[in-house]
Amino acid sequence: MPLTETPGTEAVPDTRLRWWTELPLIVLVYACYSAGRLLARGDVSGAVDHGLAILKVEKFLHINAEHPLNRLFTSEAWIGVPADFWYASLHYLVTPAVLIWLFRSRSAHYRAARTWLMTSTFMGLIGFTLLPTCPPRLLSAGHGFVDTMAQYSSYGWWGGEASAPRGMGGMTNQYAAMPSLHVGWALWCGVMLWRYGTTRTTRVAAVAYPLITTIVVMGTANHYFLDAVAGAVVMGLGFLLAPYVSRVAERAAAGVRARITTVSAASRDAEPSIVSAGCQTSAGEHIPRQRESRFAGGAEPSAAPTDAGDGAPAAAR
Repeated sequence: MPLTETPGTEAVPDTRLRWWTELPLIVLVYACYSAGRLLARGDVSGAVDHGLAILKVEKFLHINAEHPLNRLFTSEAWIGVPADFWYASLHYLVTPAVLIWLFRSRSAHYRAARTWLMTSTFMGLIGFTLLPTCPPRLLSAGHGFVDTMAQYSSYGWWGGEASAPRGMGGMTNQYAAMPSLHVGWALWCGVMLWRYGTTRTTRVAAVAYPLITTIVVMGTANHYFLDAVAGAVVMGLGFLLAPYVSRVAERAAAGVRARITTVSAASRDAEPSIVSAGCQTSAGEHIPRQRESRFAGGAEPSAAPTDAGDGAPAAAR
């Protein structure tokens, strides 16, 4: 009788979150992002031209807020030093912390949030490649900017080359300024905290963190105001594209699972072939010539009464 499955009990793909699959994925994406930043260095003179063009547009629109902020940060160490620590560290601490929080406490929303962040990050990498931009701190002194990271480097672990630790300036691309992913990632963190946080503290942090980060990147002369705007735009585009990216990834994963299931089923159904060198087993034998080897020393016993014909007399009692 053919076996049928009870409706609702069919095997379904196991899509539970597992840290040992998520962690390598995050590390791989960040490694690709970091490597891409290094490869997308571009021409220095072109990067300077792009930076000056952005500054010119900002001055025309009267939105060059980085000038007064940079003067404030360089003249007031009690503001500039914490701002440098903020720029050099929180970008690499808060974003992973929010990811872990979502993974552990808001797992139903984790995949969508992670896909949004990754999609936007790769879009930012495209921006670094197509539009290498000299940050304000690397422009000539005549443009009125001071590199606060270099000015206050004795207070922290960074040197004069962005937020990289001393001696490791060559491991970073100082012209990856457009868009500002410091602002973009901070905005993503703010949205996650606002949407899924349940306390007043998380709501305050959701607003304060991206806002302060935007002020910090301009005050330290690491980004223009339009870099920050571009970071927000990239996150918005990533948000719109993330559902499509998720569907493509799900189809690809489903195809891989189907292929694995097909191969597993085929291997289960296949029976191993037994080569017996022409030998065949008789009834009651599990291996060829089993009966011959068993009775090699004497005659095979006569058949039991039950094996005799119907007309044979019964044994005497």
